[in-house]
Amino acid sequence: MVFNRVIPCLLLHQGGLAKTVKFKKPNYIGDPINAVKIFNDKEVDELIFLDIDATVEGREPNYKLIEEIASECFIPLCYGGGVTSIEQMKKIFALGVEKISLSAKAIESPELIKEASELFGSQSVVVVLDIKKSFWGGRYSIYTHRGKKNRKLEPIEFAKKIVNMGAGELVINSIDNDGQMQGYDSELLKMIKEAVDIPVIGLGGAGSLEDMRRVIKNIGVSATAAGSLFVYQGALNAVLINYPEYKKIRELLKD
Repeated sequence: MVFNRVIPCLLLHQGGLAKTVKFKKPNYIGDPINAVKIFNDKEVDELIFLDIDATVEGREPNYKLIEEIASECFIPLCYGGGVTSIEQMKKIFALGVEKISLSAKAIESPELIKEASELFGSQSVVVVLDIKKSFWGGRYSIYTHRGKKNRKLEPIEFAKKIVNMGAGELVINSIDNDGQMQGYDSELLKMIKEAVDIPVIGLGGAGSLEDMRRVIKNIGVSATAAGSLFVYQGALNAVLINYPEYKKIRELLKD
């Protein structure tokens, strides 16, 4: 039986964990290693770590930090941020990471997706698309560099291109919904899901497991990811790393 995954997505910022709202104002959450240890004990399906500084600063991934995270992580791990070459990917996989996500480089050099999928297997290559709706006209466009750089690419057509290049999974991250905890952009997810035949992961906006259930059941995404839902607790958003019991998730998502 294939289960829909429920994935914490954690942002690395200045060596620690942070959470943003609409990709702005990173709020310090805590130590990434401590978070990994907590999630290890909670039967988490998978973890995604995204370094939100590396591409903006034009630097390589922080291999030392990645190694520390991977050495403590006993669940499937995906890393993204600052990855621009096959050699970098080799280093990261050698540290114990199972998947690598590409974002800006997937747009600038989509042939890297093809080369990586042929070398490492498509299941190891994830593409994250950060997408925002324009204020005028409501058109969607892909952004990079922490939402600051509009690539002026239509998401559906680019998603199809990614599939043809060999990407194994596609993370659709809504900039508008990021940190709002009011639900995913269902319209966006539906359009992408209908256009591609690889697993689609929804990210941006989850405030409850019901938000996740809705897009899994109504749209058919393969997985849902969230940040705020798993690092905040209560009406005042007190910082608390959390994850529901495995039985509760499976019960909610069962047919």
